[in-house]
Amino acid sequence: MILDLQQLSTIDKQYYLQHIIAPRPICFASTIDKAGRVNLSPFSFFNLFSTDPAIVVFSPSRRVRDNTIKHTLENVLEVPQVAINIVDYDMVQQTSLASCEYSKDVSEFNKAGFTMQPAQLIQPPLVKESKAKMECRVLEVKPLGNKGGAGNLVICEVLRIHLDENIIDGNGRIDQRKLKHVARLGGNWYCRVDQTNLFEVEKPNVKLGIGFDALPEAIRNSKILTGNHLGILANVEMLPQLQPDFSDTGFDQIPVDAANRSEAIHQYAAHLIEAGKINEAWQALLRS
Repeated sequence: MILDLQQLSTIDKQYYLQHIIAPRPICFASTIDKAGRVNLSPFSFFNLFSTDPAIVVFSPSRRVRDNTIKHTLENVLEVPQVAINIVDYDMVQQTSLASCEYSKDVSEFNKAGFTMQPAQLIQPPLVKESKAKMECRVLEVKPLGNKGGAGNLVICEVLRIHLDENIIDGNGRIDQRKLKHVARLGGNWYCRVDQTNLFEVEKPNVKLGIGFDALPEAIRNSKILTGNHLGILANVEMLPQLQPDFSDTGFDQIPVDAANRSEAIHQYAAHLIEAGKINEAWQALLRS
């Protein structure tokens, strides 16, 4: 299926893009206008783009149905400050309620049952219930178009971060397992990040992995090993050498004269890789 975006309606563009570009973190933005009226609204067009300076960007798009702009955008143009509150699973239903299009004199804090917490450097209040929030000043608002669905990039500098002590470990670092992030997908779909679906991938930030092209052909073209398996094998700094004294009970149980010995070894190596035993997997594969 190939889609030419020039032939799609704005609604269809939105549908396909929001389903495939996901999961997206949620910017729960608190803003204020010159009259002191506070608005609270979630936006899933949001991410981190720089650490020094600390820059985050979110985009309140023009409404597709009538090409109007949102109160959040009006507010940051009047008072260029925003409190960005990170949404976790404990507050996702309330956050969704805050996305209702209430009139400007109605408080989403009250409607969604959130508590205003005074910020220290900016006028808009923080959401007390959020476990991680940022006080930001708006550096620039960049319109991306004037049609319905066009975004408006709100470029913000993070000035101060507030963290709930319950998500901090003994070293003053965030315990990723305790901050149950929620992210947007397409339509009504969301996803939750918790300990049951967290996994780590070792980053080759300093060392250089040997790469797929350096893998022995029999390994690279394996019918058993997946792209993820090969990616882990290719992340070693140098091609491992056969260790004559290698001994492994599981490997030793594979019959030497088996007709499918090579595939059996690859299956066993896949098991070792998934168990984090990369050296053992390499030694098994070098003997296949």
